[in-house]
Order: sequence, then structure tokens, then C-alpha cells
Amino acid sequence: MKKTALITGATAGIGKATAMKFAENSFNVVITGRRKEKLQELTTEITQKYNVEALALDFDVRNKSAVENAINSLPDEWKKIDVLVNNAGLAVGLSRIQDGDIEDWETMIDTNIKGLLYVSRMIMPIMIRNGSGHIINIGSIAGKEAYLNGNVYSATKFAVDGLTKSMRIDLLPHGIKVTSICPGAVKTQFSIVRYKGDKEKAEKAYGGFQPLTAEDVADVIFFTASRPEHVNINDIVIMPTAQANTTHLIRE
Repeated sequence: MKKTALITGATAGIGKATAMKFAENSFNVVITGRRKEKLQELTTEITQKYNVEALALDFDVRNKSAVENAINSLPDEWKKIDVLVNNAGLAVGLSRIQDGDIEDWETMIDTNIKGLLYVSRMIMPIMIRNGSGHIINIGSIAGKEAYLNGNVYSATKFAVDGLTKSMRIDLLPHGIKVTSICPGAVKTQFSIVRYKGDKEKAEKAYGGFQPLTAEDVADVIFFTASRPEHVNINDIVIMPTAQANTTHLIRE
């Protein structure tokens, strides 16, 4: 019987690459996101390319009722979730905290913290009933160390780090693994969202060095999920070779 992975924020970037990676390795996948058309395209691509099944759930992780309704709507044959990848997340704006846009703050808090909690709260009881499971939370180097203008985004990723550690403790008696994957600079739509659609600024963010790709991070995510039952990878920080931390990066 094939295992099943549920990946949030799967319409692009790390989420999409992760869904493809799990499907390539014979997992059935539940993919979630806000863009229904993109989900349908990915579902078709996965099922045509790999000998697996894909199920799309169209909802916004910020909407508690939508999360509950979507997860509750899973057919019985999809309710054995072996791996949950809490990937949905974003950064919006890049300003000093005293100049910050409160709506941007709320978007990041609602997505990166509350969204992760809403989805996890629905999936954890399923894993407990099944007697096994693996939760992989996508954090960030910004959740390990703060940086100029990172403020609220960084705070949300510090929260993810703390939640991951707490989940590991609380779920330990149930044999459920919990992992945190914390990337540095990854070239996805991340910077386009952060700069609110300014593609020129977003492109400059990755100029002069070779950033990670979504596939690089997906490889690491799947690696952690494919360890033997007695092995849990607690925490991984993955960086481009040109990057040492949030503030030290070599550009040509």
C-alpha cells in the first residue's frame, strides 16, 4: 500500500517541488493551496507522470473553517496521512518595525503561525489514531537569527521553531516524528510576494550568487521523511554555499 503525504502551499515553489518529489517516490499526495487552477494543473501533471494518485484541496490555511471543512471532507481512503509538510508561508514587506504595515504583519502571523496550527490540529489526531506519522515544518534561517527589516517575518519563523520543538515533545508518546527544515536563500516566488509583485527588486535579491532551488529543499524534505522508523531528523538548516547566515552572503 502506498503511503500518503499532505503538502500545504503546493501550487508553486518548495511546495510544488515537494509534491513532485514525494510522487516520484511512490507516495500518493494531497496537495493544498489557494489557486484552484494551479492545483488542478499539478494534479494532472503528477498523475500523468507518476503511478500515484493526487487529491487537490482548495483552501486558505488562514481560514480555520475552510481548513476544518477541507480535512473533514477527505474520503476514508485518504485519511491515513503518513507525512504532513507544513509548507504554506510567506513574507510580506521589508521595512523597519516602526514603519511596518499592520496588515502585512497580520497576513504573516495568520499564515505562518495560525495556518500551520490549524492544519496540524486537524492532522495530528489522524496520525495518533493511525499510530504513526511524520510532521515536517518548513521554517527559515530567519527563525534562527533575526536580521535588519526581518522583524515580524522572523518572529513568525521563530514561532515555527518553537512549535516544532513543542510538537516533538507532545507527540513523542504516539511515535510521531517531527522535523524542522530551515532554508536560507531559495529562488522561488518568495521575494516577489515580499516585494508585493516588484519583479525587479525580487530578482536583485538573488543576484550575484547561486541560491538554492525549490528542488534542493524538496530533496532534503524527502530525505528526512525516508529515514528508518527509529530515526528522526530533528532540525536541518540548508543554505546556498555562498551564504553563511542571514547577514553574510558573498555576491560576485
